[in-house]
Amino acid sequence: MTFCGIVLAGGTAVRMDGVDKASVELDGRTLLAHAIDAYVDADEVVVVAPEAVRTERPVTTVCEDPPRGGPVAGLLTGVDALLLCPDLIGVLAVDMPRVTATTMRRLRDAAAGRDGAFLHDADGRRQLAGVLDARRLGDVRPGLEGQHGMALRRLLEPLDLAAVSSNGDEAMDVDTWTDLRDLGPGS
Repeated sequence: MTFCGIVLAGGTAVRMDGVDKASVELDGRTLLAHAIDAYVDADEVVVVAPEAVRTERPVTTVCEDPPRGGPVAGLLTGVDALLLCPDLIGVLAVDMPRVTATTMRRLRDAAAGRDGAFLHDADGRRQLAGVLDARRLGDVRPGLEGQHGMALRRLLEPLDLAAVSSNGDEAMDVDTWTDLRDLGPGS
């Protein structure tokens, strides 16, 4: 079964003064490096971002047109950039540095026999870390005009998705400088 990963790194980071989150460091590595590490089992990784950021692992970097179209536009732009035709597609926001390869394996296991699986925080909220059956994603895919600004929940609404409870702080995201501080080294 072919598994490919998409890292969404095109947000505006308004609450972080517009900084490029992909290049923000935690534990001596960029948030993008942490996200790519979560895809150690992936056959291919695409990063959707306005600008390429240097990576240790070869990845493809693309940007949705127009830029900053939101997670649906980013996800589908990333899918279109894949060289392989995967069975499963991972999607991960660049600002979730505690999502690991183990998290992605749990999500893939939970997706068996379903349309996908997404990580949920302690309050039951779906996070931007999941896996989707590529065929089913294609079935619900909107046209180009409908992708830009579309809410992810709306795209995923018709799909049968497993909810995977987060372990520890893996559902935490870095939306503010305080979030980054509170995540702390190795936490």
